[in-house]
Amino acid sequence: MKGTSSSGEALDLVDEFYFSALHDEEEVFPISDEKYAQELQLQEALMSSVISSITPKISTQPPNREEDVETPMKKQKGKEKETGQSSETFCLICMDVKSTQEMFTNSGCNHSFCTDCIGTYVGTKIQENISMVKCPDVKCKEVLEPQSCRSIIPKEVFDRWENALCESLVLGSQKFYCPFKDCSALLVDDGEVVTVSECPNCRRLFCAQCKVAWHAGIDCGEFQILNENEREKEDIMVMELAKKKNWRRCPRCNFFVEKTDGCLHITCRCGLEFCYGCGSYWPHSQFSSHVCSTA
Repeated sequence: MKGTSSSGEALDLVDEFYFSALHDEEEVFPISDEKYAQELQLQEALMSSVISSITPKISTQPPNREEDVETPMKKQKGKEKETGQSSETFCLICMDVKSTQEMFTNSGCNHSFCTDCIGTYVGTKIQENISMVKCPDVKCKEVLEPQSCRSIIPKEVFDRWENALCESLVLGSQKFYCPFKDCSALLVDDGEVVTVSECPNCRRLFCAQCKVAWHAGIDCGEFQILNENEREKEDIMVMELAKKKNWRRCPRCNFFVEKTDGCLHITCRCGLEFCYGCGSYWPHSQFSSHVCSTA
């Protein structure tokens, strides 16, 4: 091999140098000790120089490893480590890596989620009529504040959220809603005994005692004994007309009957016999007679 041949030639040359230290032009021996020592030192210096020139240099530095090479990504991570800030964060809801501009951090617990996920999460909770929206982290008990989410949720969701929070602060026995279905504004009973009232939202009249649209011409006692299917505006108008015309209602089928002439003994179309004057049942016994309380 080339390396072995060069080393052998170098060793032969060194032997010749050593031999020349013992050689004189006229005789080999004897030679003075002083001259021998000088020649020997010179030959040792030459030998060291030759050997160092033919021996491969071995680096004392370890080879560059891939993980030791500084890349732009590593520079960024190092910078983030020094400043304690990161340009990207992991969302615990969608499991995606988002930039810091796309993240929302709850002030109460410092849990971070992307704005898209928080907007959807809050909207779903409000749709379920949940006013106290908790942090999405399953182990966290902190709640989200409407003001902190205002910029990432639609206006209608924000308004509904605030209304739900206001309603939750009012006791159930003190709150009721406008009876008109196209309004349904939240109203608070302040304890005053009133009947006819005006809704501050739609400006229509309603009964504060019965919690229905104002039943003009009929008092609350009469209204509250009516059946559920008799409380509409049209039903009340019929009852007002019946009162003016002095109609009597059958105690069995509730059908209105009008007497034009004759006695107070009425037989309804359902077969029931009753008194037109007081509305009580007409006795069938021949030994008893009916005395009307209104006569």
